[in-house]
Amino acid sequence: MGSAMFGAVESGIIYAIMALGVYLSFRILDFPDLTVDGSFVTGAAIAAILIVNGTNPFFATLIAIGVGFLAGCVTGLLHTKGKINPLLAGILMMIALYSINLRIMGRSNVPLLNEESVFTKLEGFFEASGLDPLLSNLASSIGLANLTSTWSVLISMLLVTTLIKILTDLFLRTQIGLALRATGDNKRMIRSFSANTDQFTILGLGLSNALVALAGALIAQYSSFADVGMGIGMIIIGLASVIIGEAIFGTRTIAVTTFAVVGGAIVYRIVVSLALRVDFLETGDMKLITAVIVIAALVLPQLIDGQKERNRKKRKRLQQELKLKEMKDGGEEYASTKSNSQSI
Repeated sequence: MGSAMFGAVESGIIYAIMALGVYLSFRILDFPDLTVDGSFVTGAAIAAILIVNGTNPFFATLIAIGVGFLAGCVTGLLHTKGKINPLLAGILMMIALYSINLRIMGRSNVPLLNEESVFTKLEGFFEASGLDPLLSNLASSIGLANLTSTWSVLISMLLVTTLIKILTDLFLRTQIGLALRATGDNKRMIRSFSANTDQFTILGLGLSNALVALAGALIAQYSSFADVGMGIGMIIIGLASVIIGEAIFGTRTIAVTTFAVVGGAIVYRIVVSLALRVDFLETGDMKLITAVIVIAALVLPQLIDGQKERNRKKRKRLQQELKLKEMKDGGEEYASTKSNSQSI
């Protein structure tokens, strides 16, 4: 159980990078970008095929980020210059990327079991530096022994995801970032200031899919394979992470919201891991579990808010009734007093 939860946290931290990309497109730009399902696989395919052909895994991951950025820019161009509906533009790019990904890989699945990856290099560094034995001893001292064979994935991905979260926060506070947020909020307003909203849309979608492709490249190396179907439903996973995180942690500021997205991705993976341990559920039920989680995350806050609103109205009605009763009692008392005084 402990190892399963540890693995869920590890993968959740990696998927958090993808969730941050989805947050940029859906929340910041208000753009329903379905390119995510394709660009996630593109990042995995680029990294896998370059690693298999002897490329340094860190450099292969950087190339994957660049290709993901280009995929997002193409979606932006289809929408802004081709005047195609945002949803349709994303669908068209997702379909196109399916064939492109097959071309890149040459087959439907590329194994990486015996290849050097980012994580094998990090694991070697942690072992050579003595960090793994040190962290294992610390975990044992607090009763968390035998959780993992290496701490390299958790620590390194936690640092990378935190860095990306901080850079995202800083970027969204710059003039370009503010213009990007304004483009998503009100295009007409930002155009009145002579800003080119088309450029901001293309840039935002490029950055979003660059993060998604990075997550795809890392997941391929983490799982030791890249598959052409591994991106199916990825947009739902990203949305689930965003919605769950916002529901749990709130959205008071940009920094809090991006933290919520990261936390939501981790919570989502933990919930899925726990759900798969139920006897009647199988690995093939992953998409069903995801759908149920998203539905619950969307419906429950509305039900809770509705109940709060009903309780508020009920309290207000009771207060009004009490006030009317007090006024009525006061009026009757005044009339009685006046009547007694007249009789005297």
